[in-house]
Amino acid sequence: MKLIGQILTETCGLSEQDLARALEIQQEKGGRLGEILIQEKTISESNLLKALSLQFGLPFSLTLPTEELKTGFTETVPIQFLKKHKMVPVIKGDQAFVATNDPLQFQPLDDIRLLLDLEPLEVVLAPQSPIISLINLVYDMTRDSAEQVIQHMHEEDTDLILSEIEEIGDLLEDTSDAPIIKLVNHIFSQAVKDRASDIHIEPLHDRIKVRYRVDGILYDMLYPPKHIQSALISRIKIMAKLNIAEKRLPQDGRIGIRIADKNIDIRVSTLPTASGERVVMRLLDKTHVLLKVSDLGMRKGQLKEFDQLIRSAYGIILVTGPTGSGKTTTLYAALSTIHKTDINIITIEDPVEYQIEGIGQIQVNPKIDLTFAKGLRSIVRQDPDVILVGEIRDLETAEIAIQSALTGHLVFSTLHTNDSASAVTRLIDMGIEGFLVTSSVIGILAQRLVRVLCEDCKEPYTPDEESLRGIGITPEMVQGKTIYRAKGCSACLQTGYRGRTGIFELMVLDDDIKNLILKTSDANAIKRQAVEGGMITLRRDGVRKVLGGVTTIEEVFRVTYQ
Repeated sequence: MKLIGQILTETCGLSEQDLARALEIQQEKGGRLGEILIQEKTISESNLLKALSLQFGLPFSLTLPTEELKTGFTETVPIQFLKKHKMVPVIKGDQAFVATNDPLQFQPLDDIRLLLDLEPLEVVLAPQSPIISLINLVYDMTRDSAEQVIQHMHEEDTDLILSEIEEIGDLLEDTSDAPIIKLVNHIFSQAVKDRASDIHIEPLHDRIKVRYRVDGILYDMLYPPKHIQSALISRIKIMAKLNIAEKRLPQDGRIGIRIADKNIDIRVSTLPTASGERVVMRLLDKTHVLLKVSDLGMRKGQLKEFDQLIRSAYGIILVTGPTGSGKTTTLYAALSTIHKTDINIITIEDPVEYQIEGIGQIQVNPKIDLTFAKGLRSIVRQDPDVILVGEIRDLETAEIAIQSALTGHLVFSTLHTNDSASAVTRLIDMGIEGFLVTSSVIGILAQRLVRVLCEDCKEPYTPDEESLRGIGITPEMVQGKTIYRAKGCSACLQTGYRGRTGIFELMVLDDDIKNLILKTSDANAIKRQAVEGGMITLRRDGVRKVLGGVTTIEEVFRVTYQ
């Protein structure tokens, strides 16, 4: 049998120097040669697996099948065993083999052979990622559905919840028999699977309603019986470390969970209502946190202008839009784009949604009188280059933000206004003088989120003239373009949409706009001037995305209708 180093030299061009260095490390610290070469980034995992397949005479596959698999083995083989040894049985029709990342795991492979009666045992080498994904998929498929759990739930089971249970590890690995724990775990794992951003648990007069917000739209998912209401809410409150005895006052907490390979941070808010406590949970996937500015969905011209603005030495950049329009995501994308070791960035937020390494982030806390204004005063004394203020809510915060911009800081913040021109009106209504707005604000970005058409099922069609006219599309604009509508398939949960993107209106305050602001704070006049200067409005940017086959006429109309 050839040595692995020799095979790697022949198959992937491993140099003698790299091999010699890896052998030295092996001599000093021990370990396997292949793993050392991967750690040193000399070879890739697939390079090593190809070499091992030649050395052991085993087949190698980059991917594993995921359709029509038999999942009966999940009752016999614990998920922890497979994850620990990075192997998974693949049983499809008459074909059966075990995919593994390491052909030298003779004992675990033999254990699976005996447990599943696989004679002869076929072994296929595969990368770690598809193996772990398949383990998670198979064990998630075999979990009881929420309806099954509810059917098996009896009124006497609800007492089980009140025992103190700490949430640890992966929810897919939770083997608890308590039906209420199974139900809560299922609600969380299904929400993550469906890409939900929020979970709403709403008590009604005679039952409970569970809804998920997917791509900004709420969908009804479950209707558990009324008698499990107390247990369901208590289980969530225990996980969020809230007071389960206090049912008369609103409470806020956090839950950290792991589902498969995703770390999910859940913000929990409870609110007492006439029918019982209502719970809303915001899910934040920590594994896919920061976007780049180029991922937001801006067209090239806008992207270039916005990139220039966020690299300014000083001034205020405002992002405006209603709640849930992606303002925070845009600001985090801007910060991560300009974040370097030679600039000091400090933020004050309510709440701190994502934690960014190397940036000082302060959480607003009204209980101890740490408001945006007070925090901002302290930040200015911390020698920052860039400041992010979560939201300008009052005159005091606006004044300090403007003073900070005028004294050489770059300030990012948000406002709740419908478009970019209205942000100027809002600041002046708060009590800021027009000349202070023109001398500090350098750009205002208004944005909305539109749902993106599902690539698997979107269908072309010819809209009626009234729909085209209503959104501002002329017959000439449609020539040579295809307009699509949502249809619905299993990949998009029958909604016709999968994911969201932004539509943007970027108003850069040039001399003409500044001169106009000094004369009037009328948002319509300011907007007309900006459009004359070349600004693309939200509606027009949405029209471009309709003509580009990204979204639908209905979506753009829904988010830009005023």
